[in-house]
Amino acid sequence: EVQLVESGGGLVQPGGSLRLSCAASGFTFSSYAMSWVRQAPGKGLEWVSGINSGDGSTSYADSVKGRFTISRDNAKNTLYLQTNSLKPEDTAVYYCAKCISSSVGGPSSWGRGTQVTVSS
Repeated sequence: EVQLVESGGGLVQPGGSLRLSCAASGFTFSSYAMSWVRQAPGKGLEWVSGINSGDGSTSYADSVKGRFTISRDNAKNTLYLQTNSLKPEDTAVYYCAKCISSSVGGPSSWGRGTQVTVSS
């Protein structure tokens, strides 16, 4: 059974940073691309970032480019999202998603999410 467990969210002031983690189990983590997706209050899902398996190439939404960094540790079966220069509009529940293949694309499994709140 695929399990994805996010952690690292919290309340942070504008301009602050958080490091989100996603512990994965139940599948061969190193073989699949992974993504972060978020949902702000009252809004739909927004894809944030993705990382391929193999070469580890990354991609970002324009809204977070230059501020967020996605990474993975295949030895620890863990996905990360370093979020810097946070803005109030980054407030959302952040979900980790397993993609359907080795390249970033549609998700096949989701975690339960971790809340990020950016407020002074």
